[in-house]
Amino acid sequence: MTGTRRWPVMLSGLLATALLLAGCGGAATNNAVPQQPQAAAADSGSWPAAGSAQNEPSGPRAGVPDAPLRADNGDGGEMDRLALNTIADLGDFWKTEYGKTFDKGTFVPVNHFFSWDARAPQEQQITFCRAGTYHVVNAAYCSVDQTIGWDRGVLLPLISQKYGKMAVVMVLAHEYGHSIQHLARLNGFLTPGLVLEQQADCFAGVFLRHVADGGSTHFTLNTTDGLNGVLGATVAVRDQDPNNPHNVHGSAFERVTAVQMGWQDGAVACKNINRKEIQKRRGELPVTYKPGDEEGQLPVDNNSLNLVAGALAKLYPLPQPPRFDYSGIVKNCAPAAGVEPASYCPASGTIGTDVPELAKRAGQQAGDNEPLSAMVDGNYNAFIVFVSRYMLAVEQSRKLSLTGADTAGLRTVCLAGVVSTKFSDPGSEVQLTAGDLDAAVSGLLADGLAASDVGGKVVASGYQRIDAFRTGVLDGEAACLSNYK
Repeated sequence: MTGTRRWPVMLSGLLATALLLAGCGGAATNNAVPQQPQAAAADSGSWPAAGSAQNEPSGPRAGVPDAPLRADNGDGGEMDRLALNTIADLGDFWKTEYGKTFDKGTFVPVNHFFSWDARAPQEQQITFCRAGTYHVVNAAYCSVDQTIGWDRGVLLPLISQKYGKMAVVMVLAHEYGHSIQHLARLNGFLTPGLVLEQQADCFAGVFLRHVADGGSTHFTLNTTDGLNGVLGATVAVRDQDPNNPHNVHGSAFERVTAVQMGWQDGAVACKNINRKEIQKRRGELPVTYKPGDEEGQLPVDNNSLNLVAGALAKLYPLPQPPRFDYSGIVKNCAPAAGVEPASYCPASGTIGTDVPELAKRAGQQAGDNEPLSAMVDGNYNAFIVFVSRYMLAVEQSRKLSLTGADTAGLRTVCLAGVVSTKFSDPGSEVQLTAGDLDAAVSGLLADGLAASDVGGKVVASGYQRIDAFRTGVLDGEAACLSNYK
């Protein structure tokens, strides 16, 4: 591009296609791409949950009797027991917590449940929420009669297999969240579906924090692979087509944000989610495609990286700008570990990039065409890594440490989140578009490379990696510098 007239270049890739579930429900973890950065143990000092929850097993507690609940049409199998034990613990939790947050209504636990097998022949279908269950792959709360139902034959086993049993707990916690908003009379008849679903995600986050802190009778949840699986499930059931007028659940970025709001700030944060709050949170971030967005995607090549580098230089000009080497990563540069496909060498001030390898992150990812996949295709999964290496150069110019997964690594991806928001500004030469943040979230959950320090180390918790990125996107640079010292 030359001259005074400059046209923005779009960074977003196409969203992956995943299983579409009717109505409300879903959740699932992550078929992660092979992890290249070196994982570092999460630091209990920087993690919001109890430190003892980081490395404990996740899933049902051994030796605990099943809850004395039953589901209509249930088979008494593993999935039904998992669902009913979850609902029992949810009832116990909200019985104690409801009155602390809500001054309307009285807590009444959900006490009627339905189970079905979506593989069953039509003559074996049952009626749930005034509709048949033949081939219905779903879980849902029915406000008509205050019941919860689930597909034990396809949905729950698939979620459990891909993302772990605690992802099934997430599904039921989300559905129970709908009962809480119903009891508390939080919404009106015209409340958008997005508000309802974001509130339910948030309520699920409140309960999951309770489980991680050891308060659940039937379950434990660690804050590394266990919580990573839960977030993967959340990403899997996202609004995949930004231009679909029937979207109600929110993007992967928005769904994870809602879960984290409940986890960190409790039920009061969920109570405060409404149309105005969501709009404020979105700000100028792209929600739908503008004309030409899908056709004007930026390929991951030398020219595109130069464009991004130029945009970064305008946002964060440096007295000694880094040198860009597109022939490969920087080798033999301690403490940099030569992490593929991009690395920063502080000694020489060089950002080395293996462009063909970086471009692979923008293409189709392994498992992204499977049902309930947490893999989101898009070129921002590549560009966010390149951006993060530039932010290491910015940190070096400010005399900040570049080592430490839970400090420099999280600060770096937080600052990359700041840049991502700036790329959504109308005047930016490279433009963030709908789906970019989801691609970044998916990559952060899969391998976390954009959240690595100069030596390639990342914290083991996908939650922390995504939370740092979200902090930068929503709260800005000052929050990054104060949170990750």
